[in-house]
Amino acid sequence: MRAVRVASYNTRDFLDDRDAAASVVRAIDPDVLCLQEVPRRLGAAWRVSRFATACGMAWVGRHRGSGGTTIFVSERIRVSGAGHHRLPVRLLDRTRGYAVAHLVIDGWQPLTAVSLHLSLRPDERQRHAGAILAALADQPGALVVAGDLNELDDGAAHRAFAQGLRVVSGSVPTYPSRAPRKALDVIFATPHLKVVAGPPVVLDDAVLAAASDHRPVWVDLRPGSV
Repeated sequence: MRAVRVASYNTRDFLDDRDAAASVVRAIDPDVLCLQEVPRRLGAAWRVSRFATACGMAWVGRHRGSGGTTIFVSERIRVSGAGHHRLPVRLLDRTRGYAVAHLVIDGWQPLTAVSLHLSLRPDERQRHAGAILAALADQPGALVVAGDLNELDDGAAHRAFAQGLRVVSGSVPTYPSRAPRKALDVIFATPHLKVVAGPPVVLDDAVLAAASDHRPVWVDLRPGSV
């Protein structure tokens, strides 16, 4: 049974070097890529589609209403369904949401991947975490939740996700990309998914800084006992 590499990356609306960001993704070579802050406005679908092609990945579908979250998959993964969901925010605040992809992987039980980007407001983060967890409560099979939480591991939203899931990405600082100090970007997974060693990734600090204000995070997972 092969491992699956899951990555999460906040691409800051492609305001930085999109080609550099695509090269980062290609170097990581994920099976599942959870994205935050992809473009949301006029021409966004075309830009996201082009980015998927540049990454050598497939886009699960249009992301209207998702607050700039979406999911790409490699050719090694089959998608049985996908959805993009809006979360309520205060008037004039940045839209927030999450993307869901239901994945079929040879030798695995069904896997649901979720990409999220939580609010800058602590109270909204906590409410949004609760809403997302409630929506995912009846999902069959394994679950991976990845994204930019906009808080550290002592935050209420982080703790909410960690109650039923476990952090599988460690506490690697991802922000800001030029000199990362905060582990804002996290991957959670159901407890029976085991972290395994995968192919090494070599990334250049200058390319990471040019690509986005966040660094990506990734992990290799395989079903098994914890």
